[in-house]
Amino acid sequence: QRHFVESGGGLVQSGESLRISCKASGFSLQYWAIAMFRQAPGKEREAFVCIASDSSARYADSVKDRFTISRDNSKNTVYLQMNSLKPEDTAVYYCATGPCLPFGMSAYRAGDFGSWGQGTQITVSS
Repeated sequence: QRHFVESGGGLVQSGESLRISCKASGFSLQYWAIAMFRQAPGKEREAFVCIASDSSARYADSVKDRFTISRDNSKNTVYLQMNSLKPEDTAVYYCATGPCLPFGMSAYRAGDFGSWGQGTQITVSS
């Protein structure tokens, strides 16, 4: 079954950094665009970054200049480097396969994406 295994989450303080990984299971990442979503308690799941098959990336304004997404197709893994973390970054983080759309102009609907994993929890304390 095609899904992601997310890892690397944890509890950090505001201003600290963290890197999470999403390893694809049951399929090859090579030709897929990948989006990352996060879901805070009581809120809807929202997309905030994506990376196309050519490694070009798009970022939501909320994470631009703080987060960097990358991919290593040889390891079948996507990475998210998160710097200058804020309490409002607290959420469960997910990877999913689907289109890499411009943020602010397009609607990212979770139902249009697939290969969901269990997510990884990130908690940022103030």
